[in-house]
Amino acid sequence: MTRPARTLTVPIAAAVAAALIALVVALIAGGAAVEKVVPGLPDAGSLTAWGLPFAKLAMDLSALLTVGALVVAVTLLPSRKNVLGGTAQTYLRAVSWCAAAWAVSAAVTLVFAVSDIVGLPVRYVLGNELTSYAGSVAQGVALMLVILLTTAIALFSRTAGSLNAAGGLLALAVVALLPVPLTGHSATSPNHEVAVTSLALHVAGVTVWAGALAALLPYALRRGEHTATAAHRFSRLALWCYVAVGVSGVANAASRLASPAELVTSRYGMLILAKTVAFLLLGYVGWLHRQRTLPALTAKDTAKRGMFARLAAVEVAIMGATVGIAVALAQTAPPPVTTTGDPVRDLLGYDMPPPLTVERLITEWRPDLFFALLVVTLGGLYAAGVVRLRRRGDGWQIGRILAWYGGLLVVAASTLTGVGTYAPVLFSVHMSQHMVLNMLAPIFLVLGAPVTLALRALKPAERRGDRGPREWLVALLNSRALKIITHPLIVTVLFMGSTYVLFFTDLFETLMRDHLGHLAMNLHFLITGCLFFWLLMGVDPAPRKLPHLLRLFIFFVTMPFHAFFGIALMSMKTAVASGWYLGLHRDWGASLVTDQHTGGAIAWAFGDIPTLLVMIAIAFQWAYHDDRQARRRERHDDRTGGDELAAYNAYLASLDRRG
Repeated sequence: MTRPARTLTVPIAAAVAAALIALVVALIAGGAAVEKVVPGLPDAGSLTAWGLPFAKLAMDLSALLTVGALVVAVTLLPSRKNVLGGTAQTYLRAVSWCAAAWAVSAAVTLVFAVSDIVGLPVRYVLGNELTSYAGSVAQGVALMLVILLTTAIALFSRTAGSLNAAGGLLALAVVALLPVPLTGHSATSPNHEVAVTSLALHVAGVTVWAGALAALLPYALRRGEHTATAAHRFSRLALWCYVAVGVSGVANAASRLASPAELVTSRYGMLILAKTVAFLLLGYVGWLHRQRTLPALTAKDTAKRGMFARLAAVEVAIMGATVGIAVALAQTAPPPVTTTGDPVRDLLGYDMPPPLTVERLITEWRPDLFFALLVVTLGGLYAAGVVRLRRRGDGWQIGRILAWYGGLLVVAASTLTGVGTYAPVLFSVHMSQHMVLNMLAPIFLVLGAPVTLALRALKPAERRGDRGPREWLVALLNSRALKIITHPLIVTVLFMGSTYVLFFTDLFETLMRDHLGHLAMNLHFLITGCLFFWLLMGVDPAPRKLPHLLRLFIFFVTMPFHAFFGIALMSMKTAVASGWYLGLHRDWGASLVTDQHTGGAIAWAFGDIPTLLVMIAIAFQWAYHDDRQARRRERHDDRTGGDELAAYNAYLASLDRRG
């Protein structure tokens, strides 16, 4: 083997070896490899006991390399006018093989998972048991979805040549990361709403962070032309991933452990401590990169420029060991939680709240991790954009700032307070949450003009034709997909029709039985509301601008449908999603039908508030538009010396003389 080949393969081989060693040690230390066989219960055998974690490790490593190679090709390496460079094309060809390995390892994991669940050796499950598990059990369906998505990535990556196509593959790869963690052990945690969200964020953050570094390392070892640019971009990306991994890791550990003492009294907790030590060590290595290796990349001394690759190789080895510990942690049973066997807690993830009062609606906080992070992140990014403009000497309207943070406050009040606690219990509270997220918060958010702020605050890419965050935002605004989604007919149907489809079919009850379903409902309400009001009164640039008269027409045509929806709910004699609400065994408050009628009355009466706000906003925008047009005509007349007006007056004078 030549010296360059050894330079490229040794660090990756060391990382894989570190992952394998860490996996074996963690499996033994955590007790997952030496579980006692209970007499009388089926046993899958030692092949499954060891094969399942190793198959999961192979799946995680191949997923890590697939996502990492796509991140390097799409975001870290420079491009030119939506065309990938030669090195990026090489990464896409590597993606094809990595994605194929991801699909194969997922299929092997599926086989071992069936063997582990049914308690039979592998040779006995390669038949009806496998197909039954894959089609009926959530984890089996998740693995089948991963196999389909990764196979598609492996095929399409061989023909993708544009930056947009590679970006689409990256989005598809991130989606393929989520089905397995969202249906794993965290979904059965007592606090599953926090466990599921935190684990999904944790997996995505670790994969992007470790995968991008592992994919960038061979390029840095070869001293590629754009190593300095890619390394600086990775440093900014790694900081965001580090924060996301840290926050989600703490939240997930808190959802699985009853007390901090279990960190040292249980094997599960000790593995978490081992991951924490590795996480802190990686943070120190990242600090060394920012302080020493990144400045050295621009130095003329070749030895100094090699510091980044050498330290990155050590970092990749630590990441490999961390992935091995994480796989072993997933195979290790967490400390048993003392439960009362309450079916209500199994459904909600928390105990039945006390009878509803206005005070409890304000004070019974049960924060939703997803919306808490969403509000904090959007608020922080908006503040950073305003600060950057102010430092540059540019202004930003105080009204837009108040509108944006008012919208975030409304989102927080409807998801993080007692409203979020009582929404799964009472239909009337759920309907209030729906109306606020769909018809009130979006009005303030679109008036905050976040896209305009981002376009003004983000710096253009350093290289002409390359894509940074600002260029990606511009490409999204000009994309055909967004132009289709924001078509007035499609937006109106989504805003108006999705409510009828959701509540007048079995879909509502199906989604209520899963935290992800409830989260998807709230997110759908918020997104469709933002699209609708962006179309009507948005300040930000959009694929199409509608005349103000047409905006008013669309608004007045749409709003009565919410009133009709409320009247329909008040007229029903049977309860919507009765199976869900009866399963909660609520012994206080109004009956299901009476509470549903209250929810219908809320839907019927709530339209007055957004109607008033939208009318005021459109009136001001219309007046401002006409005033701006008048000033534009005046400036034109000043530049042309009033020639058009003088000619028109002369024409009138000639008509008068003829008379």
